[in-house]
Amino acid sequence: MDVARAAGVSRTTVSNAFNRPDQLSQTLRDRVLSTAASIGYAGPNPMARMLRTGRAGAIGMVFPGPLAHAFTDPASVAFLTGVADGCDRNDVGLLFLPAENDSALGSVGQAAVDGFIVHCMAAGAGMLTAVLERNLPILAVDVPNAELPAHVSSVSIDDRGGAALAAKHVLALGHRNIGILSLELLADGRTGPVDIARQRGATYGVSAARLDGYLTTIERDGAAVTGIEETDVTDPAETKASIERLITADPRPTAILAMSDVLALMTLDMARTHGIRVPEDLSIVGFDDIPAAQHATPAMTTVHQPLREKGVIAVENLLTTAGVPSRSTLDIELRARASSGPPSSSQTL
Repeated sequence: MDVARAAGVSRTTVSNAFNRPDQLSQTLRDRVLSTAASIGYAGPNPMARMLRTGRAGAIGMVFPGPLAHAFTDPASVAFLTGVADGCDRNDVGLLFLPAENDSALGSVGQAAVDGFIVHCMAAGAGMLTAVLERNLPILAVDVPNAELPAHVSSVSIDDRGGAALAAKHVLALGHRNIGILSLELLADGRTGPVDIARQRGATYGVSAARLDGYLTTIERDGAAVTGIEETDVTDPAETKASIERLITADPRPTAILAMSDVLALMTLDMARTHGIRVPEDLSIVGFDDIPAAQHATPAMTTVHQPLREKGVIAVENLLTTAGVPSRSTLDIELRARASSGPPSSSQTL
């Protein structure tokens, strides 16, 4: 090798300088790297290394929706921070593949990765099929186990149970007219009022499970659902329109159950715009427990899930349970804060 000869060291020393720096003194490594740079050698070819070792040293992260949303939505950011932590701990890289991008379908087949984490994918999604065809280790996050092949590992929470906790909370406070703000139910871009047919045809498992948790609990108690609005949080204008329809309905709900804290916080802002006091005139309950929920005024009642821990566990399980499917369900809890309270006496008449 030219670098070894020019630096007066063995090929093993050159390899260690690029791949295992802890095996060399800083002085020796600097000398090898300086020599390599002087003769225009940038380091081992990653594809050649993959062929030699059988490992790419990276994980493919398949994310639904626009890629920008992954870095702006607080719940996604918390989850991805955990994924990054897990990658750092295991010395692996991370390759993002946005599921909404058609070109990503082809990229899945060419991605130099050791496995895939698939996040919140709709049932029957073409991207999930493309990932499965790679025959690499796969771990699904927030995809119902019933929608997954038996060999695919998963990390999730009890979305139906979490929604039931939120509904039970407002029912225990005395609310009888309750509105629901839903995340996307189908990947067709439609937003607005949700009818029975759309509920039954839902392909996003998380949204479907949460909606079922709300509705089953409310109906079992004999209370009324004043309306269900489906939203796309990547479209703020449409989301605000959905919230406005819900809080101005007749009869107006005395409590709103939102499938995310982002939706809950947007509802809080819209309530202020309409002069609706929270929680005196309207109770709001979110889902996720992002930092902004606790710091809102009033502080948001919400269903807490361990978003960052979920990301760490996803990476660990993907890398350590290859060939042995692992299904992890993480704990959730309701965190009651100031955004929820009993309805006023006039609202219960």
